[in-house]
Amino acid sequence: MTIAVLPQHAQPLLEGRLPDWIDVRWWDSVEELHRHAPEAEIGWFDMHVKPPAFRAIELATQLRWLNSSYAGVDWMPLADLQRRGVSLTCGTGLTTQQVAEFAVMTMLAVAKDYPAVVRAQDRADWLAVPPGIRDLAGSRALLLGNGAIGRAIGRVLEAFEVETVPVTSRQGDWREQLGIFDWIVLAVPGTRETRGMIGAAELDVMKPDAVLVNFARADCVDQAALVDALREKRIAAAILDLTDPEPLPPGHPLWSLDNAHITMHLSGIPTPASQARAAERFLRNCERFGKGEPLEARVDLTRGY
Repeated sequence: MTIAVLPQHAQPLLEGRLPDWIDVRWWDSVEELHRHAPEAEIGWFDMHVKPPAFRAIELATQLRWLNSSYAGVDWMPLADLQRRGVSLTCGTGLTTQQVAEFAVMTMLAVAKDYPAVVRAQDRADWLAVPPGIRDLAGSRALLLGNGAIGRAIGRVLEAFEVETVPVTSRQGDWREQLGIFDWIVLAVPGTRETRGMIGAAELDVMKPDAVLVNFARADCVDQAALVDALREKRIAAAILDLTDPEPLPPGHPLWSLDNAHITMHLSGIPTPASQARAAERFLRNCERFGKGEPLEARVDLTRGY
């Protein structure tokens, strides 16, 4: 028997469907996870708060395969997993559409200044003119990141008649093009190459009415430089699903800037549909693992995605 330590939230989707060679330990608390982790040969340790999950990985000395429903795994000890010979699978593609919908929703909200509409309703104030007059149609978006999420955002934006230009972080000429785009959308993986890719120099060459949209990683953006650019109105706005730190503490300058739109890392929170997709992928990978076949959505531990 192979011992698998799995989250209880997945039990209704997995129980009765797992191969008979898997012996499951279900966990529903940090204490249960840490108690069972040393037994785990297969692990699924996802937690929104990362330090307890990181500790579970340390405790899981028998681990052979670690599964995650998160697309981004840069917070994990990838070098250590590689040294230990642990296979890692991630959630790439599982939340692609919901993140894309969330990204475009926030872009529309900025274009139409929908927050001002909501506040007017709260005041019972019937507005005579729309507070936001930007149109998505006819605008231009630079999509930094051409993976599943970047491509999905691009498809939705094209339906709104946005001219989209997808590039990867390794294409060296994207910085030269920053000044011609209305939207700069980040959907890159978290790697050494993408860390700090948008800093003071990049912000300085953006259009004054440009909007930075970050659905990648917080450290892709120099946050202090961004705060300065927003405060001085050198760019129009920023949509930030990621911040450093998270949660953003009270009193942080980003909270008080009316052109900073903080979406609290909500876009990738699992929905019932994405949880079902995660369970189905896990079941397929159990069959592959048992047969010694390559796992679906396996992470390249050297590249980090």
